[in-house]
Amino acid sequence: MTTASGTNCPKCGNTSKRFGRHANGLQRYRCLSCRKTFTEDHEPSFRTEDYLRDPRGLTAIQLLLEGCSIRTAERMTGIRPATICKLLVIAGDHCEKLMATLIQNVPATEVQADEAWGFIAKKERNKGPEEAHNDSIGDCYTWICLERNTKLVLSYSVGRRTLAHAMELMLKLRRATSPDQRFQLTTDGLRAYVAAVDEMIGDRCDFAQLVKTYALPTPDERRYSPPDFVSAVPVRISGDPDPKRISTSHVERFNLTLRMGIRRMTRLTNGFSKKLENHRAAISLSIAYYNFCRIHQTLRVTPAMEAGITDHLWNIAELLS
Repeated sequence: MTTASGTNCPKCGNTSKRFGRHANGLQRYRCLSCRKTFTEDHEPSFRTEDYLRDPRGLTAIQLLLEGCSIRTAERMTGIRPATICKLLVIAGDHCEKLMATLIQNVPATEVQADEAWGFIAKKERNKGPEEAHNDSIGDCYTWICLERNTKLVLSYSVGRRTLAHAMELMLKLRRATSPDQRFQLTTDGLRAYVAAVDEMIGDRCDFAQLVKTYALPTPDERRYSPPDFVSAVPVRISGDPDPKRISTSHVERFNLTLRMGIRRMTRLTNGFSKKLENHRAAISLSIAYYNFCRIHQTLRVTPAMEAGITDHLWNIAELLS
């Protein structure tokens, strides 16, 4: 079957008439002279490697960054869901390498660290005995280190809530911060931070933890009700941290930004990640977009501009080029 522009026969060039529709919805024609049938022109297929030159690819990325699901992006761009996921992985890998290159030796004064909970394929409590040691499914945390004054995400890690990922986070933080300026670091009460900070950045930071206590759930409490907050106790771990600056409020607010901007992180939906690779790519893309392309409402510039890494507002094409 061939295609042609207009209603002229591609074989003899004579006039044709409508002849039903193809199974894909395109109009079919039949030549009045030679009786050949053909369909109208097909829309050019989307090529993943050309996504920077195809407006549909950038539109799909923008939709994902604004909290839309894969299916929503498919309906609005016409790109197959599998292709959108492949495009997401390509963009996420590029953003991860970009931030590792640009965010280095940044002068920091106050850094806050926290973890945002999520899950891959199923929640941890729903895993079977044969899946107990499979770290590619179940609970998955996004570890974040945020500079309080510039709001720049200095480092992040995606994975289990283990000492290995705490080490990875602090190693990336060491590479991202300047060795010439000492800073104060505040984390939550997770014990893995103590060993990771001491091993990776203990020589350049004053470290404190904000240990929060929550009440036990009551019998009549609803399933998804948040626990009642009891207290927050600042604890000095090493160095000489300023008690007035022991806080994790800013990084916890960023966790909300992450949840609002990534469909995969929205609670009580079926839009959760099914593959760890796609989840990590979505996190990398969203953090890079936050650092370089999104105007912070308090700063009136992007975090990267406030930190002196860039001098202008980036767009999506510039971020992914």
